[in-house]
Amino acid sequence: MKTLQTAFLLFVFVPLVNSAPPIQQESLQFYEYDTDVTDVTMGSLIQQDYEMQSKDIIKDGTNVSLDTSLRLQGDDSERNVPPTKDTNLPTCLLCVCLSGSVYCEEIDIEAVPPLPKETAYLYARFNKIKRIAVSDFADITTLRRIDFSGNRIEEIEDGAFSKLLLLEELSLAENRLIKLPVLPPKLTTLNANQNRIKSRGIKANAFKKLTNLAYLYLGHNALESVPLNLPESLRILHLQYNDITTITDDTFCKSNNTHYIRTSMDEIRMEGNPILLAKHVNAFSCLRTLPVGTYY
Repeated sequence: MKTLQTAFLLFVFVPLVNSAPPIQQESLQFYEYDTDVTDVTMGSLIQQDYEMQSKDIIKDGTNVSLDTSLRLQGDDSERNVPPTKDTNLPTCLLCVCLSGSVYCEEIDIEAVPPLPKETAYLYARFNKIKRIAVSDFADITTLRRIDFSGNRIEEIEDGAFSKLLLLEELSLAENRLIKLPVLPPKLTTLNANQNRIKSRGIKANAFKKLTNLAYLYLGHNALESVPLNLPESLRILHLQYNDITTITDDTFCKSNNTHYIRTSMDEIRMEGNPILLAKHVNAFSCLRTLPVGTYY
């Protein structure tokens, strides 16, 4: 009986086992193949992605670094660029133009730059200007103030300022002038301190017609005498540290008019000159205050 049962089981199950596909083996093989492909594919993708990201990071890093470098270099270059000295540039790029004022200070220009026609105030202090010509202001009729202090001016053509009918203030201090040019008629202030002006460099009637002149600064020059024909409008006169050795009774007053009083004059400075003022008392009789200087 047991033999029959065994035979029956073999007859039924063995064909089934033999005919069944090797699922486990194929599944294992497929699984191993798929794993290899996936690993390779995923590994390749990961590697490519990593390389792309690395390139992007490097590229981005380079770009950022380059941009930053360029930006920093740009900033440094802007900070380190010296003031331009090209006088052929338009004046308002070379200088600063603001509401009728032109500021050309400390930029080492060697000549007066062309000015906008509406210029009323010109500040050209501390440059290297050596000469002023008539042509510099030929077309500028609106000027009211000019400041050339601290240049190297040796020569000013006589007609350079004479046609500036609105000019009120003129500073030529700290230059190398040996004479004064013809001055405009409405001038109220002239500062020519610290030059090399001698008495022969000032014409006899240089100030006579300047009926608005109130402030005249001629200190630290080489004058041998007080300028003649000073206008009645004069309030302050600085002549300190020159070479003045003589004064006459008509220098400030009128010897033929003992009642004459110079009412506008408030201050005269004459210290530092080789003259003893006490010897010329009559020269100050028309003044309300005595000049500052040596009396003994």
